[in-house]
Amino acid sequence: EVAAADAPPVWHADVRFFRVERGGRPAAFFYLDAYARAGEKRGGAWMSEVQGRSSALGAAPRLPVAHMVCNQAPPVGERPSLMTLREVETLFHEFGHALQHMLTTQEEGMVSGIRGVEWDAVEQPSQFMENWCYDKATVDKMAVHYETGEPIPADLWAKVKAAKNFRAASMMSRQLSFAVSDLVLHSSFDPDGPQTIHELFRDVAKQYQAQAPMDYDRFMCGFSHIFAGGYAAGYYSYLWAEVLSADCFAAFEEAGLEREEAVRATGRRFRDTVLALGGGVAPTKVFEAFR
Repeated sequence: EVAAADAPPVWHADVRFFRVERGGRPAAFFYLDAYARAGEKRGGAWMSEVQGRSSALGAAPRLPVAHMVCNQAPPVGERPSLMTLREVETLFHEFGHALQHMLTTQEEGMVSGIRGVEWDAVEQPSQFMENWCYDKATVDKMAVHYETGEPIPADLWAKVKAAKNFRAASMMSRQLSFAVSDLVLHSSFDPDGPQTIHELFRDVAKQYQAQAPMDYDRFMCGFSHIFAGGYAAGYYSYLWAEVLSADCFAAFEEAGLEREEAVRATGRRFRDTVLALGGGVAPTKVFEAFR
């Protein structure tokens, strides 16, 4: 269960502080900084740890604390923050990371939560959570017209689902070219050799994209994930984890998304494996334990 908590000092009035409870007792805490602030806050979205779970300091474990940062449109006057579907996906994605950090049962701090998780599975919980954004029953519990209270009409929802899959193959090709470029750059590229990083990217892209990049393309100059975002030689994990997360969500579909008790039981199994075991168990073993 998640509940608002008495907040410690926060860095902005819009920041909210929540308590995660398990069995009626606090299990973790998190900050949510949801809104964009021009000139003060960089773009994008991320989840980071404030502190991790650890029993190193005594018998009672130190509880994990996370913070999630997004950049959705803020409220204006009496009008609430009206989130786009992409902003909802982003919030669910980052909350997946936060859940793995907060619901860990590992007592050793270096492998609790998101710590020590191998690259193959870093994005598994986050991309898993995105699936719920396209489950109509889930969406209807949180997304209604802010003035009338009406849920999203069925015909509009059908268009949303169709748009999700539009040009999916193009997105796959794009991600493959990014992932392979990253791996080649960090395995065989010679910075003193005749080939530039831009030529490397074009050579890789020709293998995976229907249209090769233009000669003036300088995408690599802005590939911040691998140069400034901690994903060097690890960008492939987005696609790899997407396969794992799709298989995990399939477990819920097989249980029956309309069967609440079956979903709860599958969710508890997901919590006790994927979200609980952190870096203390190999991702393959964690996946097998759940699936």
